[in-house]
Amino acid sequence: MSAWLHSIIRFLLIVIVVITVLPAFASAPDTIEKVKPAIVGIGTYNKLKTPRATLLGTGFVVSENLVATNAHVVPESLEVKGSSIVIFKSVGSKNQYQSATVIARDRIHDLALLKVQNLKLSPLALSTQKVREGEIYLYTGFPIGAVLGLHPATHRGMISSITPVAIPANNSKELTLEQVKQLKKNPYKVYQIDGTAYPGNSGSPVYDSETGNVVAVINKVLVKKTRESALTDPSAITYAIPVEHLRALINSQ
Repeated sequence: MSAWLHSIIRFLLIVIVVITVLPAFASAPDTIEKVKPAIVGIGTYNKLKTPRATLLGTGFVVSENLVATNAHVVPESLEVKGSSIVIFKSVGSKNQYQSATVIARDRIHDLALLKVQNLKLSPLALSTQKVREGEIYLYTGFPIGAVLGLHPATHRGMISSITPVAIPANNSKELTLEQVKQLKKNPYKVYQIDGTAYPGNSGSPVYDSETGNVVAVINKVLVKKTRESALTDPSAITYAIPVEHLRALINSQ
């Protein structure tokens, strides 16, 4: 093959990639603008403590007065008297908080629902589309908590694998308590994403860049403990819980 023909083929391949990939993200700025108002912080508040507020993770509005997040983000109990579970949201240049009540937990899939009165935020739609390996999605949340202020950040990642939440170990010494619990059940599938998320991203929605429909919920902590217990250093691998489990939790109410 001549160098000239090789160059032509290479150019055409680049054009095909650009034509195929770019349209999928052409609407991303508008989608992010639509999604961000539904993103809230999840944490605790106590006017007698210093600092008064603690941001623990991310949540997003799923229906009127309902917010979804990871179960591990929300404390099982509040040990300090006067503390309450709250959601944080940014309104203009000011940060506001509202009291929230945990109305449902799904510990198996690490999901929780919080009820907030007079939320007045537009909910995100839950997708019914089939998620496939190789597809690219966005996720928005608070990757490093409130260090940089209550400003949600958006990242993107490809579905690199759809894999069981737990994998067998080579021997008993490699098994953790979390792995044993999951292996005793029928391990459900999780999405492995090649984008980096941090503990503050737990509870962030993973959504379609064109529609904003949510396909999964970021889970940075518990799934990683189950699958990657042998890793001592953070990896660039992120996991997400398929939205079908969140839909089931909402429908059970």
